[in-house]
Amino acid sequence: MSKIPLVDLKAQYETIKPEIDAAIQRAIDRTAFILGPEAKQFEEHFAEFCGVKHAIGLDSGTAALHLALIALGVGAGDEVITTTHTFVATAEPVSLQGARPVFVDIDPRTYNMDPAQLEAAITPRTRAIIPVHLYGQPAELDPILEIGRKHNIPVIEDAAQAHGATYRGKRAGSMGTMACFSFYPGKNLGAYGDAGALVTNDDELAGRIRMLRDHGRTSKYEHEITGYGYRLDGIQGAILDAKLKHLPEWNKQRRAHADYYTELLTNLDDSIVLPYEPAHIKGVYHLFVIRTRGRDELLKCLKTQEIEAGIHYPVPLHLQPVYRDLGYARGAFPEAERAAGEILSLPLYPELTHGQMERVVETMRDFYRNN
Repeated sequence: MSKIPLVDLKAQYETIKPEIDAAIQRAIDRTAFILGPEAKQFEEHFAEFCGVKHAIGLDSGTAALHLALIALGVGAGDEVITTTHTFVATAEPVSLQGARPVFVDIDPRTYNMDPAQLEAAITPRTRAIIPVHLYGQPAELDPILEIGRKHNIPVIEDAAQAHGATYRGKRAGSMGTMACFSFYPGKNLGAYGDAGALVTNDDELAGRIRMLRDHGRTSKYEHEITGYGYRLDGIQGAILDAKLKHLPEWNKQRRAHADYYTELLTNLDDSIVLPYEPAHIKGVYHLFVIRTRGRDELLKCLKTQEIEAGIHYPVPLHLQPVYRDLGYARGAFPEAERAAGEILSLPLYPELTHGQMERVVETMRDFYRNN
């Protein structure tokens, strides 16, 4: 029995091996290992892809969020509002700045920040709002951006899982004050190591981010501000630029796979809740996430059949040990807590076959038949 992985990076590499190998060799031949022409070319192409003026290549999506907060002057005593149902890297940079993460609950259909609960979380100390485009589906940005404008609070899109997704026809990353992308290998657009980017239409912020990522320098040995070593590697820039041209087709395949899963899973069991996508949103299915009864037992069953599935994310941030001192109690965000106990990510990547998806669903059918 062959294993069905949650994501298959080797399968993807095999489809574009000559392009990737050539891109890496170009970077090596140029000995341009930190930033350099390959990284610069990727920045230009990614800015165009997102529909923005500036893309600044960085060494991770976490670094992008960190620099976004620094550029906005977020510091000790400030507050930043985000969702509790996300990876810890969304909130970590807030803590690194000495600020307080303030969480809000999710919309139970989309798993994204519930805009209806956002305004009540704003205080005089709120300095930024970070909605997360979770699982490849943009958050409900119109009301979030309107609340931000009303209170003069910048909105930073955490687009780490949403490369190419659209909201009312606009690309994820093009609507907030800034947006942050991760190119972690398993992402829809993934590097072969850590990498990220920050995108913006604001010339002043872009200039500041470029200095911050490179030790605050204006020339090789002139440093205007205190900065960081958050630069994009040249080889990763070359790899990402080679892969970027394939991203629209890969996203199209992910959506087609999501449709096939939906067809196979409809009416399989009354407890299964399939992904919900509003008409004005076009997601890119970084993950295909269902909700179901007996989630943990189903996960074990899939693994016994060599099928990798996952839970994104089993513990909401407000219940993580690292944020115990924020004072949130269990029950503070019931929708996120309920989702955390029921969600399951099924294998999904462009190279996945119909036969593999059918095996996943047949294993699930056997599970429900016997439980």
